[in-house]
Order: sequence, then C-alpha cells, then structure tokens
Amino acid sequence: MTDTLELARELISLKSVTPADAGCQALIAARLAAVGFRIEPIRCGEVENLWARRGESAPLVCFAGHTDVVPAGPLEAWHSDPFVPTERAGRLYGRGAADMKTSLAAFVTAIEAFVAERPRHGGSIALLLTSDEEGPAVDGTARVVERLRARGESIDYCIVGEPTSVAKLGDTVKNGRRGSLTGRLVVKGRQGHVAYPHLARNPVHLAAPALAELAAVEWDRGNEYFPPTTWQISNVHAGTGAANVIPGEMEVLFNFRFSTASTPESLERRVREVLDRHGLDYAIEWTLGASPFLTPRGTLVAVLTEAIREAAGVTPEVSTTGGTSDGRFIATIAREVVEFGPVNESIHQVDEHVEVASIEPLRRAYLGALRRLLP
Repeated sequence: MTDTLELARELISLKSVTPADAGCQALIAARLAAVGFRIEPIRCGEVENLWARRGESAPLVCFAGHTDVVPAGPLEAWHSDPFVPTERAGRLYGRGAADMKTSLAAFVTAIEAFVAERPRHGGSIALLLTSDEEGPAVDGTARVVERLRARGESIDYCIVGEPTSVAKLGDTVKNGRRGSLTGRLVVKGRQGHVAYPHLARNPVHLAAPALAELAAVEWDRGNEYFPPTTWQISNVHAGTGAANVIPGEMEVLFNFRFSTASTPESLERRVREVLDRHGLDYAIEWTLGASPFLTPRGTLVAVLTEAIREAAGVTPEVSTTGGTSDGRFIATIAREVVEFGPVNESIHQVDEHVEVASIEPLRRAYLGALRRLLP
C-alpha cells in the first residue's frame, strides 16, 4: 500500500458529510506542520476551513479542495459501507473516493516528497481546505479568500483537486467554469372546478406556451472558452392533489448554466420579455449561485499538461464544462486557477470509486507541477 493510498483510505473513513469535517483537516494539518507549514484553522459557523502555508516569497503555488462529501444515500444500495474504504477489482470504493479525498491525499504526499527533495525551495506552497463546498458554499472557501484579500495575500498558481477526468486520469483539466443562475417562477391563475373552466384560469395552460418558448431559446452561442448557455426546468408544482380542482398557481424552478457570453442581467431580462409577451400574471425570484470564471491558458495549464503527460501518459483537453466549483472564489485573488483530479464518472453516486492504479500517477502529476513551478 502506497502512502497516498493509505492516506486516502484514512480520509474516506472519516464521515465528513457536509458541513462536517470529522477530523480530516486536523489529520492533514499535522502532516503539513511536520514539514514546516504554518497552520491556520479558520472556523466560520459550522464550517471548518484550513489555510496552511510554507514560505513567504513569490510565486505562491496553492492546492485547494474540500473535505466534505455529499450524503451516502441508501446504505443498502452500496456493495460495501461507504465510510469503510474497500478495494475490489482494482478500485477503491467509498464516499469521497473520487470527490475528492484521493486528490487531498495526493496533494499531501506530493508536497511531502517535494519538500524532502527541496527543503530550501524558492517561492511558497499553500493548501486551502474547506468543509463547505458540497453545501451552501457560504462559510467555506469564500470566507478564506476574504481573509486573504484583506491582508493582501494573493495566489500565483492554484490547482483545485476536483475530479475533472472523464474516461482516464489526466484526459481533462479545467481552467474555468460556467455560472449558475436559478429562477423561482410563480404563475398566478384562478382556482376553480374542472367542470367549470370558464370560471377559472388555469396557470398551467397559460404558462405552457411560454415555457416551451423558453426551452427553445438560443441564449448565446458560447465562445472560444465556453459552450453555449443552457436553460433547464428542474421542478414544476401546481394543484391541490385533487383531480377535479384547477390550480390557482403554478411554481416552476429553473436554472441557467451560463457562459461569459451572457450576463445574469441579460438572461433575466430575456426571460421577462418572454413571460410578458405571453401576458402572464407572475412573480419571479432570482438566485445567482455562481458567476462564471476563466483564467488564461498560461503557465499553469502548460505546466500541468507537461506533468500529466509525464505521469499518466496522456495529453489533457482544456475544458470549462461541468458544474460550479470553489475555483470561482479563488480566481478573484489568483492569477491562474486550473482544476485537475480523478475520473468523475462515479461522483455523488452509489459505489463511488477511483481506480487504485490512478492514485500514484495523480500524486506524480501534482509533484511534477511543483517541480516545474518552484525553483
């Protein structure tokens, strides 16, 4: 068993369901302190955060990630206990195996190896951890970034350990993510008996043409960095539950995943234009979950590409697909942010896993990036 695999197993065994950390950060902090890191725990409400740094000079290379995991779901659906790391047929199973405790273990062992090689390395190394990435993401990385900004601490290069690989370790890295904008639409009608529709106004019937039009809109065509913006209905509710009652109102939840080719303001305006054109009586509430971020395909992308090619034998595609990540917060104080981690096929699923054979190449890629970025 390699040191990275052993640490990954230790972390998986800690039941850190968001926003709990369950001791993950203390375990990591103890190892980093042993190799000269200054440890700074930052607790915000129920959330545990950690900022650990070795060195004071530039450039600052930061590894970032989260110790919290999503709930396991029905335990009977798993083939083994999600919080008892289990190896079967060359795979390591457990909640957080891919998202993202294997990345955290590889961060730590890569850092340890680098410091052993170059105890007097130039520049600085940091690790930023939170237990609030899978939850509201209010008291986690965003709070740490606020503190760093307030004291003038910036990051040159940040590697976020999100599971970005698609079919094979290293086939994809991400230098940006789309934004997330959610709308809660309430269309008002008039409740009545289904036998007397002329005395009622059915909000489902009234809204259906507008919703069909919204589903067909081309919001933008994306750009050289991002795919086109998408709009999806995620929930619809109307009625009392009785088959003979026309509902008085209908609630629709929808979400945009938007590129830098659109803005929240432009998307909100275009939605209202469609709803108004159909003459609906409605109210709408907006929640901006995340703004899109993009960092240049510069030094960090080039360095990681070389390190991944050397460690895993593949050349990564540079992408901005997928959901949101804490990279959006870090990008406000970092010159370059790139995400790279294990294959994401099983994340948030029953029997989440990573290939055991991919763990050491992951560590070597992180180590290779450090060797190239710090003298």
